[in-house]
Amino acid sequence: MISVTIQTGIRLLMVGAPGGELHLAAAMAREAGADVVLAGDATAALAVMRQRSVGLVMFDVMADIAGFLARLRLERFAVPVLACGIDAPADRAVAAIRAGARDYVPLPPDRALIAAALTIAAAAPATEIVGEDATFRRAVDYARRIAPGTMPVLIAGEAGTGRAMLARAIHAASGRGGAFLMVECGGVAAPIVEAELFGHRPDELPGVATARLGRLEEALGGTLFIRDIDRLPATAQARLMAVLPAGDAVRLIASTTRDLAGLAQDGEFRADLATRLSATQVVLPPLRARGHDVVLIARHLIAEIEGAPAHGIDRDATLLLAAHHWPCNVRELEDVVRRAAVLARGPAVAADDLVLADGSRLNAAAAVGRECELAVDSLIGRTVEDVERALILKTLERCRGNRTSASGILGISVRTMRNKLKTFIEAGIPVMPAA
Repeated sequence: MISVTIQTGIRLLMVGAPGGELHLAAAMAREAGADVVLAGDATAALAVMRQRSVGLVMFDVMADIAGFLARLRLERFAVPVLACGIDAPADRAVAAIRAGARDYVPLPPDRALIAAALTIAAAAPATEIVGEDATFRRAVDYARRIAPGTMPVLIAGEAGTGRAMLARAIHAASGRGGAFLMVECGGVAAPIVEAELFGHRPDELPGVATARLGRLEEALGGTLFIRDIDRLPATAQARLMAVLPAGDAVRLIASTTRDLAGLAQDGEFRADLATRLSATQVVLPPLRARGHDVVLIARHLIAEIEGAPAHGIDRDATLLLAAHHWPCNVRELEDVVRRAAVLARGPAVAADDLVLADGSRLNAAAAVGRECELAVDSLIGRTVEDVERALILKTLERCRGNRTSASGILGISVRTMRNKLKTFIEAGIPVMPAA
């Protein structure tokens, strides 16, 4: 049996119908050093949180976790939430993560995984920007150069690439004395997003009897970060566009996982707002395109973790990290490394310690090197035009149709990417639809 104890003494609120697996998880969490409180549903959980501080919530993934997370934001509870469930469908776990859950823990639980999940959730978000990849460094250096300005900034890239961290870095380098505030658009109901941004009057929102100041007004003299602005409701887009011309008192930074220009062309986003936001754009490449940065970040994370058994990474684990595709980018790498540091049996993280949230082994693409060699051989005899087209289409496929991410990997502008794809389509060449 592996015995792991966390050092935080964190108060854990577990929300779900009473049952054997939930009580087993609660017992394991107590053994790992947590102070555990049980609540039967979201209403009871909120009542607990209004009376006492909570460091972490574990919530049944089959319940309305998105609604619970929205309520937390509405009442300004800043607490990480872990989704948990017994044989939960993959789409429920994914939806919970997209709605804002920090991680997913399967039930029945494993003692070491429970301890690792608590450690990950209790860890402060990474604040230091680590990486040597040329494309990544160009993006970060550009962000730092534009930081002292007042124009809105759009940070584009896949989820988990570090968009929020870069937004905080821009604010820190801007010289603004005000606060850094954030509004989440993804997985949040339209009325709540508007209330977060612009405030509301008493009883304007169901169940909320008091007025609230909007984040735009709260952020005067500081920075407002709107995460996933491509999900901003149409009514809020119009209100935001109306206040932007006089918005120098608030530095607006927004992030997106999708191409705003493309959405505007398709009528899914206001064209004038997309143009205004995209005037200053920073594109972060996905982690899988950053080469040796994977290992650099992993070693940096290991060095920062206090009280964990491991303080290094062995060669096999390093190779496994480098070969993994990292679909959830730096966020996924952080979770895997922190989990491994807790699960490690020796002074260095080994390959067997690298597991996903459900305890399954990290899946490395063992044939990557062989595939690269074959790819180079296959270029012989082909024209530069053919090679360019194949590279663009393959990169777009790896990015699941995300034009912004593919452009960042290839080192071209989104406009150039769109023009290239347009010529492919006109020539009758199939192109993956936009994500």
